[in-house]
Amino acid sequence: MARQKTKEERLFAAAVVRRSFALRGEEHQAAFRFMYRGVLRDLDLEEADVEAYLVAHLAEVDAAIGRGRP
Repeated sequence: MARQKTKEERLFAAAVVRRSFALRGEEHQAAFRFMYRGVLRDLDLEEADVEAYLVAHLAEVDAAIGRGRP
């Protein structure tokens, strides 16, 4: 059986998804909103928690999606 992810790991995953879509300007499209609600539900997270995580960890999230590379 797979190890349960910590809340920090779940927040990071959701933040990467949200930031990836935001950088492409797609975070307000219906398809993203539908998919993102599912991510939040599946990871048992609240949108406000992911937003707060992004504020505190933006550099780490950007690095994970390749935005921090020269």
